[in-house]
Amino acid sequence: MSERVRIPDHEYGERIQRAAKLAEQNGLDILIVNSNEADYANARYFSGFWPLFERAGVAIAPSGKAALMVGPESTIYAADFSRISDIFCLMEYRESADPAYPQIKPNTYADVFKAVGVNGSKLRIGVASFLDTTLVMMEGLRNSFPDAEIVRADAIMVQLRSIKSENELACMREGFRITELATKEVIRTIRPGMTECQMVGVAQRVIYENGAEYEGLPMYIFSEKSTRHAISRSSHRIIEQGDIVQLNLSAKVDGYSPSIGMPISLGKLTPERREIIEFGLKAHEWTQANLKAGIPAGSVAEGFLQFFKDHGYEKNYLYGPCHGTGMIEVEAPWMETSSDYLLLPNMTFQVDTFVTTDTFGIRWEKGVVIREGGCELLSSPIGQIHELEF
Repeated sequence: MSERVRIPDHEYGERIQRAAKLAEQNGLDILIVNSNEADYANARYFSGFWPLFERAGVAIAPSGKAALMVGPESTIYAADFSRISDIFCLMEYRESADPAYPQIKPNTYADVFKAVGVNGSKLRIGVASFLDTTLVMMEGLRNSFPDAEIVRADAIMVQLRSIKSENELACMREGFRITELATKEVIRTIRPGMTECQMVGVAQRVIYENGAEYEGLPMYIFSEKSTRHAISRSSHRIIEQGDIVQLNLSAKVDGYSPSIGMPISLGKLTPERREIIEFGLKAHEWTQANLKAGIPAGSVAEGFLQFFKDHGYEKNYLYGPCHGTGMIEVEAPWMETSSDYLLLPNMTFQVDTFVTTDTFGIRWEKGVVIREGGCELLSSPIGQIHELEF
């Protein structure tokens, strides 16, 4: 059996060193990233550790020293998985049930900072993953360092994670390979009378049998009026003959979470429904054709919106043509009309084309990597319109 596709250990150390250099360039005395079970990416990016129930954080000094911060129940778990050897137990990272752990003497942020060589009180602390930093974590920092300046440092993580290494791309390609297998099996086995959740179960079986560590996103298979939801969850609704069914399936490989989305029809499409699906596919293909290194992201988003307007579908538009992808299926940066960055080689995006109507919606979605002359697909092409007969 071939070796599992994964991020090699040395790459975690290289990431820490790049982050340390950026922390120094941004005038920080220390950089902290925080994560939770749902959005684990920033802490896992440096440590390989994915928290469960509890939270996790990583502290990085400009010197290149780093420490992992976890809750009281995760110290042994973290030691078995983390590529960072220095691990500290902080109450700020405990689970939401808020146990007191009266027999445990936890560490503090001051202990962590000292361990990575950061001393003093009037520090400039950069906090990335700001939206995932809880009030409890922020209060813990302020109590430990009341004279510190705490600043938002999300831009450092966007800069680091936007450009993918070849190992990251390999994980994503493997995730797409497994997701394609799941998509084919769902299309092969779906029947009127089955529920949305039953079909999710089919997809889950396939991804785990073929090497995924988990779902890359809460996989959804939903039908008819639920397809209007830009994000949603599958239900026990019975899928019926004539339904539009939206598939968005995903397989996580060593933390990387690509997805593939497409509409299928249980039976022949009406002309009106076919028109919407075909327009969405044309808009999807327009986006793919206009992605290449050096192009302003905002101009692609503006052209995408104009494409909707030119074809009379402006009222069916919800959001821009692409969003970043990697460890989390939707990650920064988004591609929007307000975006002010250039597309760069090895940035990865989900080309995500959602069209909504009053009665149903459709999404075509796949992953690409930006190259000098265009973009490279990370999966097989999509675009076949499936009209299933039974």
